Amino acid sequence: MDIPTDVWGQLALEASQVYLTEGGQIRSPFANTTIEKLPDKVLLNIFSYLSHREICRMATVCKRWRMVAYDTKLWTHVSLRPEISGLHVGSLESLLALISIRFGPSLRYIELPIELITHTVLHELAAKCPNLTHMLLDFSTAMQLHDFSEMQAFPTKLRYLCICLSEVIFMEGFMRKIYNFINGLEILHLIGTYEKVEEEEEEIYEVINVHKLKSATPNLRVINLYGINFVDDSHIDAFSSNCIQLECLAVNYCNKVTGSTMKTLFQRSRRLTCLLMNGCSLHSEHVMQVEWEKSSIQELDVTATDLSTECLIDMLTRIPNLRFLSAGQINGFNDTVLKTWQEAGTARNLVALDVDASDNLSDEALHRFLSRHGGQLWGLVMSGMPHITDQLWQSVLQLLTNAKILIMGTQERLGVNIHVDQLMDGIANSCPNLERLELRWDPENLRFSDKSQKAIDILRVKCLKLKCLVLSDGRYYEIVKANFERADRTTVVRTSTNCRVSNYYLLSNYKELVFN
Repeated sequence: MDIPTDVWGQLALEASQVYLTEGGQIRSPFANTTIEKLPDKVLLNIFSYLSHREICRMATVCKRWRMVAYDTKLWTHVSLRPEISGLHVGSLESLLALISIRFGPSLRYIELPIELITHTVLHELAAKCPNLTHMLLDFSTAMQLHDFSEMQAFPTKLRYLCICLSEVIFMEGFMRKIYNFINGLEILHLIGTYEKVEEEEEEIYEVINVHKLKSATPNLRVINLYGINFVDDSHIDAFSSNCIQLECLAVNYCNKVTGSTMKTLFQRSRRLTCLLMNGCSLHSEHVMQVEWEKSSIQELDVTATDLSTECLIDMLTRIPNLRFLSAGQINGFNDTVLKTWQEAGTARNLVALDVDASDNLSDEALHRFLSRHGGQLWGLVMSGMPHITDQLWQSVLQLLTNAKILIMGTQERLGVNIHVDQLMDGIANSCPNLERLELRWDPENLRFSDKSQKAIDILRVKCLKLKCLVLSDGRYYEIVKANFERADRTTVVRTSTNCRVSNYYLLSNYKELVFN
Protein backbone atom coordinates (compact mmCIF):
# COMPACT_ATOMS: atom_id res chain seq x y z
CA MET A 1 0.00 0.00 0.00
CA ASP A 2 1.29 3.44 -0.93
CA ILE A 3 0.99 5.86 2.02
CA PRO A 4 0.72 9.43 0.64
CA THR A 5 3.15 12.08 1.69
CA ASP A 6 0.45 14.18 3.33
CA VAL A 7 0.17 11.46 6.00
CA TRP A 8 3.84 10.88 6.75
CA GLY A 9 5.30 14.17 5.52
CA GLN A 10 6.46 15.84 8.70
CA LEU A 11 7.40 12.57 10.40
CA ALA A 12 9.51 11.49 7.44
CA LEU A 13 11.24 14.87 7.26
CA GLU A 14 12.21 14.85 10.93
CA ALA A 15 13.13 11.16 10.94
CA SER A 16 15.55 11.80 8.08
CA GLN A 17 17.63 14.04 10.36
CA VAL A 18 20.33 12.22 12.37
CA TYR A 19 22.24 13.20 15.47
CA LEU A 20 25.43 12.10 17.17
CA THR A 21 25.20 10.68 20.67
CA GLU A 22 27.88 11.30 23.30
CA GLY A 23 29.58 8.08 22.22
CA GLY A 24 29.78 9.32 18.63
CA GLN A 25 27.07 6.98 17.33
CA ILE A 26 24.53 8.13 14.77
CA ARG A 27 21.08 8.31 16.27
CA SER A 28 17.67 9.32 14.90
CA PRO A 29 15.42 11.50 17.07
CA PHE A 30 12.72 8.87 16.48
CA ALA A 31 14.84 5.88 17.53
CA ASN A 32 12.44 5.01 20.35
CA THR A 33 9.25 5.92 18.48
CA THR A 34 6.78 3.12 17.65
CA ILE A 35 3.53 3.05 15.73
CA GLU A 36 1.74 3.14 19.08
CA LYS A 37 2.80 6.77 19.48
CA LEU A 38 1.14 7.90 16.25
CA PRO A 39 -1.84 10.21 16.88
CA ASP A 40 -5.30 8.74 16.31
CA LYS A 41 -5.94 11.09 13.39
CA VAL A 42 -2.81 9.79 11.61
CA LEU A 43 -3.89 6.18 12.18
CA LEU A 44 -7.35 7.06 10.90
CA ASN A 45 -5.86 8.53 7.73
CA ILE A 46 -3.72 5.42 7.18
CA PHE A 47 -6.72 3.11 7.73
CA SER A 48 -8.70 5.07 5.15
CA TYR A 49 -6.51 3.55 2.43
CA LEU A 50 -7.42 -0.01 3.46
CA SER A 51 -10.35 -2.15 2.36
CA HIS A 52 -13.03 -2.90 4.93
CA ARG A 53 -11.81 -6.48 5.15
CA GLU A 54 -8.36 -5.19 6.09
CA ILE A 55 -9.82 -2.66 8.51
CA CYS A 56 -11.67 -5.46 10.30
CA ARG A 57 -8.40 -7.35 10.68
CA MET A 58 -6.73 -4.22 12.06
CA ALA A 59 -9.51 -4.01 14.67
CA THR A 60 -8.27 -7.26 16.24
CA VAL A 61 -4.80 -5.87 17.02
CA CYS A 62 -5.65 -3.91 20.18
CA LYS A 63 -8.39 -1.87 21.81
CA ARG A 64 -7.06 1.43 20.46
CA TRP A 65 -6.91 0.18 16.88
CA ARG A 66 -10.39 -1.28 17.31
CA MET A 67 -11.69 2.14 18.35
CA VAL A 68 -10.04 3.78 15.31
CA ALA A 69 -11.22 1.03 12.94
CA TYR A 70 -14.82 1.55 14.02
CA ASP A 71 -14.76 5.30 13.43
CA THR A 72 -17.77 6.11 11.23
CA LYS A 73 -15.57 8.17 8.89
CA LEU A 74 -14.14 4.87 7.58
CA TRP A 75 -17.59 3.50 6.79
CA THR A 76 -19.02 5.98 4.30
CA HIS A 77 -18.94 3.53 1.34
CA VAL A 78 -19.80 -0.08 2.20
CA SER A 79 -20.26 -3.22 0.13
CA LEU A 80 -21.86 -6.23 1.81
CA ARG A 81 -21.47 -8.49 -1.25
CA PRO A 82 -18.56 -10.82 -0.37
CA GLU A 83 -18.35 -12.19 -3.93
CA ILE A 84 -17.54 -8.64 -5.14
CA SER A 85 -14.81 -7.87 -2.59
CA GLY A 86 -17.35 -6.83 0.04
CA LEU A 87 -17.84 -7.83 3.65
CA HIS A 88 -19.76 -10.93 4.68
CA VAL A 89 -22.45 -10.30 7.28
CA GLY A 90 -23.64 -13.50 8.88
CA SER A 91 -27.09 -12.44 10.06
CA LEU A 92 -29.68 -9.70 9.85
CA GLU A 93 -29.13 -8.94 13.53
CA SER A 94 -25.46 -8.25 12.85
CA LEU A 95 -26.32 -5.91 10.00
CA LEU A 96 -28.87 -4.01 12.05
CA ALA A 97 -26.25 -3.50 14.76
CA LEU A 98 -23.73 -2.27 12.18
CA ILE A 99 -26.21 0.23 10.75
CA SER A 100 -26.96 1.64 14.17
CA ILE A 101 -23.46 1.63 15.71
CA ARG A 102 -20.92 1.82 12.92
CA PHE A 103 -22.60 3.33 9.83
CA GLY A 104 -25.01 5.98 11.10
CA PRO A 105 -25.12 9.44 9.53
CA SER A 106 -21.73 8.94 7.83
CA LEU A 107 -23.01 6.29 5.41
CA ARG A 108 -23.27 7.56 1.82
CA TYR A 109 -23.13 4.37 -0.28
CA ILE A 110 -24.18 0.77 0.40
CA GLU A 111 -24.43 -2.48 -1.60
CA LEU A 112 -26.83 -5.16 -0.35
CA PRO A 113 -27.16 -8.79 -1.53
CA ILE A 114 -30.58 -10.45 -1.80
CA GLU A 115 -30.41 -12.13 1.62
CA LEU A 116 -29.97 -8.76 3.35
CA ILE A 117 -32.70 -6.88 1.45
CA THR A 118 -35.58 -6.95 3.93
CA HIS A 119 -38.09 -4.37 5.06
CA THR A 120 -36.41 -4.30 8.50
CA VAL A 121 -33.01 -3.45 7.05
CA LEU A 122 -34.45 -0.81 4.73
CA HIS A 123 -36.41 0.73 7.62
CA GLU A 124 -33.23 0.91 9.70
CA LEU A 125 -31.26 2.51 6.86
CA ALA A 126 -34.01 5.10 6.41
CA ALA A 127 -34.03 5.90 10.13
CA LYS A 128 -30.33 5.79 11.04
CA CYS A 129 -28.58 6.84 7.79
CA PRO A 130 -30.12 10.17 6.74
CA ASN A 131 -27.25 11.00 4.37
CA LEU A 132 -27.43 7.80 2.32
CA THR A 133 -27.46 8.90 -1.35
CA HIS A 134 -26.20 5.82 -3.27
CA MET A 135 -27.63 2.31 -3.04
CA LEU A 136 -27.15 -0.96 -4.93
CA LEU A 137 -29.67 -3.78 -4.48
CA ASP A 138 -28.55 -7.14 -5.90
CA PHE A 139 -31.50 -9.42 -6.72
CA SER A 140 -29.59 -11.26 -9.48
CA THR A 141 -29.36 -14.60 -7.64
CA ALA A 142 -32.84 -14.42 -6.12
CA MET A 143 -35.21 -17.34 -6.39
CA GLN A 144 -37.70 -15.75 -3.99
CA LEU A 145 -38.16 -12.26 -2.53
CA HIS A 146 -38.66 -11.45 1.12
CA ASP A 147 -42.07 -10.22 2.19
CA PHE A 148 -42.28 -6.44 1.76
CA SER A 149 -45.97 -6.07 2.62
CA GLU A 150 -45.11 -4.32 5.90
CA MET A 151 -42.52 -1.95 4.43
CA GLN A 152 -43.41 1.64 5.28
CA ALA A 153 -40.06 3.45 4.94
CA PHE A 154 -37.16 3.67 2.49
CA PRO A 155 -34.13 6.03 2.20
CA THR A 156 -35.49 9.31 0.83
CA LYS A 157 -32.32 11.13 -0.23
CA LEU A 158 -31.17 8.64 -2.85
CA ARG A 159 -29.59 10.18 -5.94
CA TYR A 160 -28.18 6.91 -7.32
CA LEU A 161 -29.99 3.55 -7.40
CA CYS A 162 -28.67 0.37 -9.00
CA ILE A 163 -30.90 -2.73 -9.17
CA CYS A 164 -29.43 -6.02 -10.38
CA LEU A 165 -32.38 -7.94 -11.77
CA SER A 166 -33.20 -11.63 -11.54
CA GLU A 167 -34.28 -13.55 -14.63
CA VAL A 168 -37.37 -15.01 -12.99
CA ILE A 169 -38.35 -12.90 -9.94
CA PHE A 170 -40.98 -10.22 -10.56
CA MET A 171 -40.08 -6.98 -8.78
CA GLU A 172 -43.41 -5.17 -8.77
CA GLY A 173 -44.32 -6.11 -5.19
CA PHE A 174 -41.09 -4.46 -3.97
CA MET A 175 -41.07 -1.57 -6.44
CA ARG A 176 -44.64 -0.56 -5.57
CA LYS A 177 -43.46 0.05 -2.00
CA ILE A 178 -40.58 2.37 -2.95
CA TYR A 179 -42.08 4.49 -5.75
CA ASN A 180 -43.05 7.28 -3.33
CA PHE A 181 -39.49 7.53 -1.97
CA ILE A 182 -37.38 7.68 -5.15
CA ASN A 183 -38.63 10.73 -7.03
CA GLY A 184 -35.33 12.49 -6.27
CA LEU A 185 -33.29 9.92 -8.19
CA GLU A 186 -30.88 11.34 -10.76
CA ILE A 187 -29.02 8.17 -11.75
CA LEU A 188 -30.70 4.80 -12.37
CA HIS A 189 -29.02 1.51 -13.25
CA LEU A 190 -31.06 -1.57 -14.12
CA ILE A 191 -28.67 -4.46 -14.69
CA GLY A 192 -29.91 -7.50 -16.59
CA THR A 193 -28.63 -11.02 -17.03
CA TYR A 194 -26.95 -10.63 -20.44
CA GLU A 195 -23.70 -12.25 -19.29
CA LYS A 196 -25.58 -15.25 -17.86
CA VAL A 197 -27.67 -16.02 -20.95
CA GLU A 198 -27.25 -19.54 -22.27
CA GLU A 199 -27.42 -20.51 -25.92
CA GLU A 200 -30.79 -22.23 -25.50
CA GLU A 201 -33.63 -19.75 -25.83
CA GLU A 202 -35.78 -19.54 -22.73
CA GLU A 203 -38.98 -17.67 -22.02
CA ILE A 204 -38.34 -13.97 -21.33
CA TYR A 205 -40.10 -12.28 -18.41
CA GLU A 206 -40.55 -8.53 -17.93
CA VAL A 207 -39.48 -8.68 -14.29
CA ILE A 208 -39.75 -4.94 -13.63
CA ASN A 209 -42.42 -2.54 -14.87
CA VAL A 210 -40.46 0.21 -16.60
CA HIS A 211 -43.61 2.13 -17.53
CA LYS A 212 -44.55 2.55 -13.85
CA LEU A 213 -40.96 3.18 -12.80
CA LYS A 214 -40.57 6.12 -15.19
CA SER A 215 -43.56 7.88 -13.62
CA ALA A 216 -41.87 7.73 -10.21
CA THR A 217 -38.52 9.09 -11.43
CA PRO A 218 -39.03 12.36 -13.34
CA ASN A 219 -35.63 13.83 -12.42
CA LEU A 220 -33.37 11.20 -13.98
CA ARG A 221 -30.27 12.54 -15.73
CA VAL A 222 -28.48 9.24 -16.35
CA ILE A 223 -30.23 5.95 -17.23
CA ASN A 224 -28.30 2.72 -17.74
CA LEU A 225 -30.27 -0.33 -18.89
CA TYR A 226 -27.55 -2.96 -19.26
CA GLY A 227 -28.08 -6.35 -20.87
CA ILE A 228 -31.81 -6.59 -20.14
CA ASN A 229 -33.37 -9.13 -22.46
CA PHE A 230 -36.92 -7.69 -22.36
CA VAL A 231 -36.08 -3.99 -22.89
CA ASP A 232 -37.22 -2.71 -26.28
CA ASP A 233 -37.96 0.62 -27.96
CA SER A 234 -41.19 1.14 -26.02
CA HIS A 235 -39.22 1.32 -22.77
CA ILE A 236 -36.91 3.98 -24.20
CA ASP A 237 -40.00 5.87 -25.34
CA ALA A 238 -41.47 5.62 -21.84
CA PHE A 239 -38.42 7.13 -20.15
CA SER A 240 -38.08 9.91 -22.73
CA SER A 241 -41.73 10.88 -22.23
CA ASN A 242 -41.20 11.69 -18.54
CA CYS A 243 -37.48 12.46 -18.02
CA ILE A 244 -36.90 15.89 -19.52
CA GLN A 245 -33.56 16.22 -17.67
CA LEU A 246 -32.08 13.18 -19.46
CA GLU A 247 -28.42 13.70 -20.38
CA CYS A 248 -27.12 10.14 -20.81
CA LEU A 249 -28.91 6.98 -21.94
CA ALA A 250 -27.13 3.62 -22.13
CA VAL A 251 -28.88 0.51 -23.45
CA ASN A 252 -25.83 -1.64 -24.16
CA TYR A 253 -26.60 -5.28 -24.97
CA CYS A 254 -30.37 -4.79 -25.02
CA ASN A 255 -30.78 -6.69 -28.26
CA LYS A 256 -34.49 -5.98 -28.70
CA VAL A 257 -33.81 -2.27 -29.22
CA THR A 258 -34.12 -1.44 -32.93
CA GLY A 259 -34.08 2.36 -32.81
CA SER A 260 -37.71 2.85 -33.86
CA THR A 261 -38.25 5.49 -31.14
CA MET A 262 -34.89 7.27 -31.53
CA LYS A 263 -36.38 10.17 -33.47
CA THR A 264 -38.91 10.82 -30.71
CA LEU A 265 -36.21 10.38 -28.06
CA PHE A 266 -34.14 13.26 -29.46
CA GLN A 267 -37.18 15.46 -30.03
CA ARG A 268 -38.14 15.13 -26.36
CA SER A 269 -34.71 14.95 -24.72
CA ARG A 270 -33.04 18.13 -25.87
CA ARG A 271 -30.30 17.78 -23.23
CA LEU A 272 -29.29 14.27 -24.33
CA THR A 273 -25.55 14.38 -25.03
CA CYS A 274 -24.59 10.71 -24.58
CA LEU A 275 -26.20 7.65 -26.22
CA LEU A 276 -24.66 4.19 -25.81
CA MET A 277 -26.19 1.37 -27.89
CA ASN A 278 -23.47 -1.28 -28.08
CA GLY A 279 -24.87 -4.62 -29.29
CA CYS A 280 -28.38 -3.35 -30.05
CA SER A 281 -30.30 -4.55 -33.13
CA LEU A 282 -30.49 -1.12 -34.74
CA HIS A 283 -32.18 -0.74 -38.11
CA SER A 284 -30.50 1.72 -40.46
CA GLU A 285 -33.80 3.21 -41.63
CA HIS A 286 -34.74 4.14 -38.04
CA VAL A 287 -31.37 5.74 -37.36
CA MET A 288 -31.54 7.80 -40.56
CA GLN A 289 -34.89 9.29 -39.49
CA VAL A 290 -33.28 11.03 -36.51
CA GLU A 291 -32.80 14.80 -36.84
CA TRP A 292 -29.12 14.57 -35.90
CA GLU A 293 -28.31 18.13 -36.95
CA LYS A 294 -30.77 19.43 -34.31
CA SER A 295 -29.56 17.16 -31.52
CA SER A 296 -27.11 17.91 -28.70
CA ILE A 297 -25.44 14.51 -28.99
CA GLN A 298 -21.69 14.48 -28.35
CA GLU A 299 -20.96 10.88 -27.35
CA LEU A 300 -22.21 7.91 -29.35
CA ASP A 301 -21.60 4.15 -29.21
CA VAL A 302 -23.02 2.03 -32.04
CA THR A 303 -20.54 -0.85 -31.75
CA ALA A 304 -21.69 -4.18 -33.25
CA THR A 305 -24.96 -2.80 -34.60
CA ASP A 306 -24.76 -3.74 -38.32
CA LEU A 307 -25.57 -0.25 -39.53
CA SER A 308 -25.15 0.20 -43.29
CA THR A 309 -22.50 2.32 -44.95
CA GLU A 310 -25.21 4.71 -46.16
CA CYS A 311 -26.58 5.09 -42.64
CA LEU A 312 -23.15 5.72 -41.10
CA ILE A 313 -22.35 8.41 -43.66
CA ASP A 314 -25.75 10.05 -43.20
CA MET A 315 -25.40 10.07 -39.41
CA LEU A 316 -21.77 11.14 -39.06
CA THR A 317 -22.04 13.99 -41.55
CA ARG A 318 -25.11 15.41 -39.76
CA ILE A 319 -23.95 15.33 -36.13
CA PRO A 320 -22.35 18.76 -35.65
CA ASN A 321 -20.50 18.37 -32.33
CA LEU A 322 -19.52 14.71 -32.01
CA ARG A 323 -16.68 14.23 -29.49
CA PHE A 324 -16.79 10.50 -28.82
CA LEU A 325 -17.47 7.73 -31.34
CA SER A 326 -17.34 4.00 -30.78
CA ALA A 327 -18.20 2.21 -34.03
CA GLY A 328 -16.23 -1.03 -34.03
CA GLN A 329 -17.35 -4.42 -35.34
CA ILE A 330 -19.44 -2.88 -38.13
CA ASN A 331 -18.92 -4.23 -41.65
CA GLY A 332 -20.39 -1.05 -43.12
CA PHE A 333 -17.69 1.15 -41.55
CA ASN A 334 -15.25 1.37 -44.46
CA ASP A 335 -12.87 3.80 -46.16
CA THR A 336 -15.75 5.66 -47.84
CA VAL A 337 -17.34 6.42 -44.47
CA LEU A 338 -14.09 7.71 -43.04
CA LYS A 339 -13.29 9.82 -46.09
CA THR A 340 -16.77 11.35 -46.35
CA TRP A 341 -16.86 12.09 -42.64
CA GLN A 342 -13.49 13.81 -42.83
CA GLU A 343 -14.49 15.89 -45.87
CA ALA A 344 -17.75 16.96 -44.21
CA GLY A 345 -15.76 18.58 -41.40
CA THR A 346 -18.00 17.18 -38.63
CA ALA A 347 -15.10 15.36 -36.96
CA ARG A 348 -13.50 18.65 -35.96
CA ASN A 349 -14.40 18.21 -32.25
CA LEU A 350 -13.62 14.49 -32.05
CA VAL A 351 -11.49 13.46 -29.04
CA ALA A 352 -12.16 9.69 -28.87
CA LEU A 353 -12.42 7.14 -31.68
CA ASP A 354 -12.93 3.37 -31.44
CA VAL A 355 -12.85 1.32 -34.64
CA ASP A 356 -12.12 -2.07 -33.08
CA ALA A 357 -12.37 -5.02 -35.50
CA SER A 358 -13.23 -2.79 -38.47
CA ASP A 359 -11.76 -5.08 -41.11
CA ASN A 360 -13.03 -2.95 -44.00
CA LEU A 361 -10.88 0.03 -43.00
CA SER A 362 -7.53 0.18 -44.76
CA ASP A 363 -4.34 1.43 -43.13
CA GLU A 364 -4.11 4.13 -45.83
CA ALA A 365 -7.53 5.55 -44.97
CA LEU A 366 -6.77 5.47 -41.25
CA HIS A 367 -3.44 7.21 -41.83
CA ARG A 368 -5.11 10.00 -43.83
CA PHE A 369 -7.75 10.51 -41.15
CA LEU A 370 -5.23 10.54 -38.31
CA SER A 371 -2.93 12.89 -40.21
CA ARG A 372 -5.70 15.46 -39.99
CA HIS A 373 -7.33 14.65 -36.65
CA GLY A 374 -4.72 12.70 -34.67
CA GLY A 375 -3.49 15.73 -32.75
CA GLN A 376 -6.92 16.34 -31.20
CA LEU A 377 -7.53 12.75 -30.04
CA TRP A 378 -7.40 11.76 -26.36
CA GLY A 379 -8.38 8.16 -27.01
CA LEU A 380 -7.76 5.88 -30.00
CA VAL A 381 -8.72 2.21 -30.39
CA MET A 382 -7.41 0.42 -33.50
CA SER A 383 -7.46 -3.17 -32.28
CA GLY A 384 -8.80 -6.45 -33.61
CA MET A 385 -7.52 -5.81 -37.15
CA PRO A 386 -4.75 -8.16 -38.30
CA HIS A 387 -3.68 -5.80 -41.10
CA ILE A 388 -3.01 -2.93 -38.66
CA THR A 389 0.46 -3.65 -37.28
CA ASP A 390 3.15 -1.65 -35.51
CA GLN A 391 4.12 -0.05 -38.84
CA LEU A 392 0.97 2.09 -38.98
CA TRP A 393 1.22 2.93 -35.29
CA GLN A 394 4.85 4.01 -35.67
CA SER A 395 3.88 6.31 -38.53
CA VAL A 396 1.11 8.09 -36.59
CA LEU A 397 2.45 8.17 -33.03
CA GLN A 398 4.13 11.54 -33.50
CA LEU A 399 0.65 12.92 -34.32
CA LEU A 400 -0.97 11.58 -31.13
CA THR A 401 0.63 14.07 -28.75
CA ASN A 402 -2.53 14.49 -26.64
CA ALA A 403 -3.39 10.80 -26.35
CA LYS A 404 -4.49 9.53 -22.92
CA ILE A 405 -5.74 6.10 -24.04
CA LEU A 406 -4.30 3.86 -26.76
CA ILE A 407 -5.44 0.32 -27.60
CA MET A 408 -3.71 -1.67 -30.32
CA GLY A 409 -3.17 -5.21 -31.57
CA THR A 410 -5.18 -8.35 -32.13
CA GLN A 411 -5.27 -11.66 -30.28
CA GLU A 412 -5.21 -13.47 -33.61
CA ARG A 413 -1.82 -15.02 -34.40
CA LEU A 414 -0.14 -12.99 -37.15
CA GLY A 415 2.25 -13.95 -39.91
CA VAL A 416 4.44 -10.93 -39.11
CA ASN A 417 6.28 -9.91 -35.98
CA ILE A 418 5.62 -6.83 -33.82
CA HIS A 419 8.82 -5.00 -32.86
CA VAL A 420 7.66 -3.90 -29.45
CA ASP A 421 10.88 -2.15 -28.33
CA GLN A 422 10.63 0.49 -31.06
CA LEU A 423 6.90 0.80 -30.46
CA MET A 424 7.35 1.44 -26.74
CA ASP A 425 10.06 3.98 -27.46
CA GLY A 426 7.80 5.80 -29.91
CA ILE A 427 4.91 5.87 -27.44
CA ALA A 428 7.16 7.19 -24.66
CA ASN A 429 8.53 10.00 -26.80
CA SER A 430 5.24 11.02 -28.41
CA CYS A 431 2.54 10.59 -25.75
CA PRO A 432 3.57 12.27 -22.46
CA ASN A 433 -0.06 12.43 -21.25
CA LEU A 434 -0.72 8.72 -21.69
CA GLU A 435 -2.80 7.19 -18.87
CA ARG A 436 -3.91 3.83 -20.23
CA LEU A 437 -2.28 1.54 -22.80
CA GLU A 438 -3.25 -1.92 -24.00
CA LEU A 439 -1.33 -4.16 -26.41
CA ARG A 440 -3.50 -7.10 -27.47
CA TRP A 441 -1.03 -8.87 -29.73
CA ASP A 442 -0.34 -12.54 -29.13
CA PRO A 443 2.88 -12.92 -27.06
CA GLU A 444 4.31 -15.14 -29.79
CA ASN A 445 4.20 -12.20 -32.21
CA LEU A 446 6.09 -9.80 -29.96
CA ARG A 447 9.78 -9.43 -30.77
CA PHE A 448 12.10 -7.74 -28.31
CA SER A 449 15.82 -7.69 -27.55
CA ASP A 450 18.03 -7.88 -24.49
CA LYS A 451 17.88 -4.08 -24.45
CA SER A 452 14.10 -4.06 -23.86
CA GLN A 453 14.64 -2.72 -20.36
CA LYS A 454 15.84 0.58 -21.81
CA ALA A 455 12.65 1.11 -23.84
CA ILE A 456 10.52 0.18 -20.84
CA ASP A 457 12.53 2.55 -18.63
CA ILE A 458 11.91 5.39 -21.07
CA LEU A 459 8.16 4.65 -21.12
CA ARG A 460 8.01 4.49 -17.32
CA VAL A 461 9.99 7.71 -16.83
CA LYS A 462 8.37 9.80 -19.56
CA CYS A 463 4.75 8.63 -19.12
CA LEU A 464 4.40 9.51 -15.46
CA LYS A 465 0.59 9.62 -15.68
CA LEU A 466 0.40 5.99 -16.83
CA LYS A 467 -2.12 4.19 -14.57
CA CYS A 468 -2.69 1.00 -16.52
CA LEU A 469 -0.58 -1.00 -18.99
CA VAL A 470 -2.29 -4.18 -20.20
CA LEU A 471 -0.40 -6.97 -21.98
CA SER A 472 -1.15 -10.57 -22.93
CA ASP A 473 0.36 -12.99 -20.45
CA GLY A 474 3.82 -14.11 -21.57
CA ARG A 475 7.53 -13.44 -21.26
CA TYR A 476 7.30 -9.78 -22.29
CA TYR A 477 4.57 -9.17 -19.73
CA GLU A 478 6.81 -10.60 -17.00
CA ILE A 479 9.70 -8.34 -18.05
CA VAL A 480 7.55 -5.17 -18.08
CA LYS A 481 5.85 -6.06 -14.79
CA ALA A 482 9.20 -6.65 -13.05
CA ASN A 483 10.53 -3.33 -14.37
CA PHE A 484 7.59 -1.32 -12.99
CA GLU A 485 7.65 -3.21 -9.69
CA ARG A 486 11.31 -2.34 -9.17
CA ALA A 487 10.26 1.31 -9.47
CA ASP A 488 7.53 0.72 -6.86
CA ARG A 489 4.71 1.11 -9.39
CA THR A 490 3.19 -2.25 -8.60
CA THR A 491 -0.38 -1.66 -9.81
CA VAL A 492 0.31 -0.41 -13.34
CA VAL A 493 1.07 -3.57 -15.36
CA ARG A 494 -1.79 -6.05 -15.76
CA THR A 495 -2.74 -8.99 -17.99
CA SER A 496 -5.54 -8.96 -20.55
CA THR A 497 -7.05 -11.90 -18.64
CA ASN A 498 -8.29 -9.67 -15.82
CA CYS A 499 -8.24 -6.16 -17.28
CA ARG A 500 -9.38 -4.42 -20.46
CA VAL A 501 -8.91 -0.79 -21.45
CA SER A 502 -11.69 1.23 -23.07
CA ASN A 503 -12.35 4.74 -24.32
CA TYR A 504 -15.32 4.80 -21.92
CA TYR A 505 -13.00 6.40 -19.35
CA LEU A 506 -13.31 9.57 -21.45
CA LEU A 507 -17.11 9.78 -21.29
CA SER A 508 -18.43 12.87 -19.53
CA ASN A 509 -20.70 10.70 -17.35
CA TYR A 510 -18.20 7.87 -16.85
CA LYS A 511 -18.24 7.95 -13.03
CA GLU A 512 -22.02 7.98 -12.98
CA LEU A 513 -22.18 5.04 -15.42
CA VAL A 514 -19.97 2.79 -13.31
CA PHE A 515 -21.79 -0.11 -11.67
CA ASN A 516 -20.57 -3.28 -10.02
